[in-house]
Order: sequence, then C-alpha cells, then structure tokens
Amino acid sequence: MSEAKDLLPPAPDLERFLSCQHTDPHSILGAHLTSDGVVVRAWRPACAAMTLLGNEGEVWAMVRHSGTDLFQVLVEDRHELFSYWLEAELTDGRRLRCRDPYSFSPSMGELDVHLFAEGRHQRLHEVMGAHRRALDGVSGTAFSMWAPNTVYVSVVGDFNAWNDRAHPMRLLGGSGIWELFVPEVEEGAHYKYCVRLRDQTSRLKADPYACALEVPPATASIVYSSRYRFTDSRWMAERAESDARTRPMSIYEVHLGSWRRHADGAMLTYRELAGELADYVSEMGFTHVELMPVMEHPFSGSWGYQISGYFAPSSRQGSPDDFRFLIDHLHRRGIGVLLDWVPGHFPTDEFCLGRFDGTALYEHLDPRLGFHPDWKTYIFNYGRPQVRNFLLSSALCWLRDFHADGLRVDAVASMLYLDYSRREGEWIPNVYGGRENLEAIRFLRELNQFVSRLCPGVLMVAEESTDWPGVSRPVDEDGLGFQFKWDMGWMHDTVHYFSADPLMREGRHRDLTFGMLYAWSENFIMPLSHDEVVHGKGSLIGKMPGTRSEQFANLRALFAYTWARPGKKLVFMGGEFGQRREWNFDDALDWRLLEREGHAGLKRLVRDLNETYRREPALWEDDHRPEGFNWIDADNASDNVIAFMRTAQDRERALLCVCNFSGAPHPAYRIGVPKPGFYAELLNTDSAYYGGGNRGNRGGMKADAHPWQGFPYSLSLNLAPLSVVWFLVPGRETEQQAI
Repeated sequence: MSEAKDLLPPAPDLERFLSCQHTDPHSILGAHLTSDGVVVRAWRPACAAMTLLGNEGEVWAMVRHSGTDLFQVLVEDRHELFSYWLEAELTDGRRLRCRDPYSFSPSMGELDVHLFAEGRHQRLHEVMGAHRRALDGVSGTAFSMWAPNTVYVSVVGDFNAWNDRAHPMRLLGGSGIWELFVPEVEEGAHYKYCVRLRDQTSRLKADPYACALEVPPATASIVYSSRYRFTDSRWMAERAESDARTRPMSIYEVHLGSWRRHADGAMLTYRELAGELADYVSEMGFTHVELMPVMEHPFSGSWGYQISGYFAPSSRQGSPDDFRFLIDHLHRRGIGVLLDWVPGHFPTDEFCLGRFDGTALYEHLDPRLGFHPDWKTYIFNYGRPQVRNFLLSSALCWLRDFHADGLRVDAVASMLYLDYSRREGEWIPNVYGGRENLEAIRFLRELNQFVSRLCPGVLMVAEESTDWPGVSRPVDEDGLGFQFKWDMGWMHDTVHYFSADPLMREGRHRDLTFGMLYAWSENFIMPLSHDEVVHGKGSLIGKMPGTRSEQFANLRALFAYTWARPGKKLVFMGGEFGQRREWNFDDALDWRLLEREGHAGLKRLVRDLNETYRREPALWEDDHRPEGFNWIDADNASDNVIAFMRTAQDRERALLCVCNFSGAPHPAYRIGVPKPGFYAELLNTDSAYYGGGNRGNRGGMKADAHPWQGFPYSLSLNLAPLSVVWFLVPGRETEQQAI
C-alpha cells in the first residue's frame, strides 16, 4: 500500500472540498481507478475509524487524512471498479455499515437536465426533489434541487444528525442542479438542503419539490412515496370526453380546515372529511367542490394562498395519500374536485423559495417586479424557463398525480399587469413601454396549452378581476386558454344591488342588467365566494337589508336569480344555509343554525335549486351562447322586476324566470310569453317550505292570448315581495294541444 499522501487528490481540489466550496464531491470521494489500483475515499463526520468491505469478505482499513474526516485506502492490483461497503466506527462507539453515496452515477439523466433548462419537462417533480429508488440494486433516496448561484449544497436530515458536512451534493454541469443518491435513507425521513452562499454564510431550505412537509410551524421536508391506488377510472375516462361548457356546474367552495370540526375544535382529517363532505354535497346536489388551497403553507391566516409546498398537500389534515383518498371518494360519489392554485406569488419565509440560493432565483430581484405590495410576498420570475417549469410541473402534479378535475388560478390580474396595485414610479414597463406582463402571459398560455393537451377534460379557471380580453378563449384564438373565468364584476354588482334597501334599488337597476351586455365574451362562473364574507364584510345574509325574514327572502331571491341566469354557479360554504357571522378560518361553520326554520328553509331551497338546475338543460346547455337567453322584461326599474327565458339547445325545452326584488307584492303582474299553454311553476322562493309566505300561482298559470312586451301571449302572475319564480315553458306537444 502506498503512503496516504500519495492517495490524495490535487491540493487545490482537496482544499476546496474541505472548505465546502467544491461542486463535485464525487471527483474526490468514492472509488477511482489509478495505475496502482483502486483508490477509495470516504467522508464521515464524527467517525473514529473507517473500514472498506468487499462483497466477498475482503477487509481494508482506511487511513484518516490528518485533521479531517476524510478516509482513504488503495486497493492494489485491482484494475476495475467494484462494489463495496463502508463500516464506520463512530465516536460514540456505534458501528454503522452502509453503501457509499459517492459510488453511484447521477440519478438524473441528461434528457431530464436538458428539458428542465428549456422549461419543457412534463414530469419534473418525479425527478427533482426526494424520491425513493434503487440504483445498481441498492435502495435509497435520490435528492436533487436547483441552486445555480451557490458554491456548496448538502442534504441534511435526521439520517445524518442534520450535519451540513455529511452529505455534500454534486453540481450537474452548468445546469444549476445539485444531486445526490443516499443509500438506506428510508420513507419518512426528514430533510432540508443546506445552501452555502458565496460569502460563506449558509441557510437551511425546505425542498421546493417535496412531496410532503412537516406540520407547521415545523418546516422540514419529508421523503414520501405514494402507495395509493385510485378507483375512479370510470370517472377519469368520462371526464376526458366531457365539455364542461354544455354541462351543469354548481360548485360548493370549501375551506377544509373550517367546514366542520370535532367537538374539541380539532380539524377533521382528509379521510374523515371524505365521507361527511361527500354526503353533504350529494344531499345538496352540487356537481363540484372547489377547495381553497390545500397546498402546504406556513401561515394558516393566509387560508393557503401563500404556498410553501407546491407539490405537497397540507399535513395539518393528513398525508398526501389521505388527500388522494378524499378526491377518489368524491369521484366515486360523482362529485368533481377543483383546487385553488397560486402561481402568482409566494411567501417570504426564510425556509422556502425566497432568495433560495442567496439570489432572487424564483423571484425578481427588483421589488418593482418581484415584490407584491398588497400581500408582502415575492412574485415569480416567469422569464426563467426553470421557474415556469416548476410551476407547470406543480399544476400537472395536482391534475395527474392527485386526479384533481381542475385548477382555479388565483389572482390572475396581479400576474397580467406590471402596475397591478402600484403607483407611478413603482413599476417597470415592458419592452414595448406597456403595462402588460409579457412573460406572465406567455406562461399562462403555455400552462393552459400543456394542460389541455395532457389532461383532456380538465378545467382551468381564472380568477381575473379586470376586462382583459379572451381569458377563456383558446390560445390559437389569441386568448389565454382558460376554460372559465370568474365573473368578478357580476359578483360585485349583484351584491351591491342586493345590499340596498328595496326602496333604493330602482337607482341600482343597472347592476342587475349590465352583466348581460358582456355575458358571452367569456365562459363565466358566477361566484358568491369567500371574498364576500371576509375582511370585515360580514356574512352573505348579513348583507341583506330588512328584518330577519326579509333578509332570508332576499337571499333566497338572490340564489334563485343566480341559478337561473347564464353562467356556472359557485357559492361559498355557509352561504347555503345563511351563516350569520363572518367566516373565520380557525373555527367551524355554525351548523346549529339549521335547527332554526329560516336557515333550514334556505338550505332546502339551495338543494332544490341544484336539483332543478341539473334536471333542466335550458339552464346550462347554452350558457356560453346568447341563443340560450332572452330578456322578457329588463327595464322595469321602478317595480324592481326582471324576467327572462332560458332555452335548451333543441329550442323546445325552456324555462321562464320572473324576479320581484321589491319589498311590495305585485298582484296580476303581466309578463309576455312566446307560447300558449300551461306554464308549470317549478320553483317559488316564497314557498312556506323554504320559509316564505306561501304566495304564488297555485302551481302554474295558463297563458292568455293577450299580446304583451312584444310577445303574442302573456301571463298574469302573483309576484310575492322579494321572490323569484321559475316556470316551465310549454313544449311543442303542449303547444299543439293548446291550439
């Protein structure tokens, strides 16, 4: 055996390695062929002695390099590399036998690295992060992360006593990707990355691609492999063939942490929620649930909208597979699942994405581009292909790996405009001098194209609060490529109208009718969302004017009007039964209110609205086309009345909706109709069954041959105050009988 000094790598390389500045520890450690045999070097802090063990029982004592934790030995007369074990005698007397992490080839292929650099890797989260796998027949965990501007990265965890010198990672060329395969690291191991900056300071960072994270306020990442087997193949196959524009869609928006809780205030787990939520949503007739962000987040008060785990469901309510069970169970019950997703900004907490490698890596450095003044968060740099790929992979992960049926993309307007919520001088124009964020626009279009191609039938929904054109138009038609857009303008106009005393509504009549001027410019969802019951706005029923009974009547009328007009429906949890206090993310809804008749009646109404809505194609088949809607009476502001008709695609099935939003009854109110025959009363919000005064039209009304409002026939209706009535328009068979 040669002298120990002859086994050492060149002095500059060794010095860089020992000072934690070497980007390729595999060139120092592991087995290396020389003219004299195979040199094996190993690195183990807190080690008293190290032994090299061959697979055939050979034993070689390794020599410590003076004053370091580097051990080495020359195995003479060996002219090819061989597999081996390391046995370490630790300073506390324990002996550990392990495979050498530095004896393996990279766990990431060149194609993976290339696609990541171009921003086109469709399965990036399956190679980045921490993944259990076997290399050369040895099981362990492959770690990989992106930090191009740092000088040293190591993986630390409970498997190496969180020692930042125990497992240095290697940099894969100029990609900025650091990688290491660590044998024997098991499922459930906690870990982070130690990132050493150029000024030799270091920081611990959670894995951006982690599949699981600790329960906050703890922040470690967790090695996790899904073992879940979905049972929703039929649902997924049918989803791929569906066109949501011509299907009924009634969405129940839910915050899982506060929908219901145990008696002691503890949150329900994902598996506990599965049965209870599915039962309730099925009872109520909603077609979908939309979950406020389930992605891991450090601050519960952000409601999940400041994400730290773009690939990990919050561990507050269970494991990733527990969350998969929730989605699978909802699918088995015929309920779709939409997830809120936030690619616009992320929190500044030290442990997550911000200043990840000491530079503004995922965000812009200039605060005029990279810092959000409203939410005090960082803004993604969409100009970097690796950042776009990170977000693209996150979206595809939730859609493909978790079987989500769609993503509602939060705060799209903040992404589209460089001057969003900024004053003059606080933003930087684009290359053409405009306010449009060209890089964000490119990302959104790219995202929606990828999703459309790879996940047919999935819904991409934009929460976009401005009049940006073509949000829900295809990219090849110069749109952003979303399938739907929340109609925020309608939400604000409608709540503004209904919050007024009926005596004052005449002056707000345009709030009711203006939305129909642009109703088919996008594919809209009509949201009565959480945005209206937070930040001191009170509850939905609390916005309604008048006495307690008038508040219920107003809210019943609002719901029936919303379900009848064009656009898909969304209501935030609690609104459907008249939750009275403002929503609190840290407390369950007030379910005991259902013991009171007004609240129970309101809940019955929403259930019946959904049932009738799903049964009547006139209410949803032509949501996206003007042919499915006709005004009957749009301009009677003084009486606070509107009336309109919805028509199915066959033009035979139709529904008449008449709304009296005044506080006074309108007996013998005449409404023009296109056909003779009997107009059956399908629903009346003033029914005693819903808590009303039971004033109506005794089940329906036969049309008179009395021309009115440009129609050849008309109805003389009894309209209760603060009420909405739905009638089934006679079809061809009924019309022939009448003639």
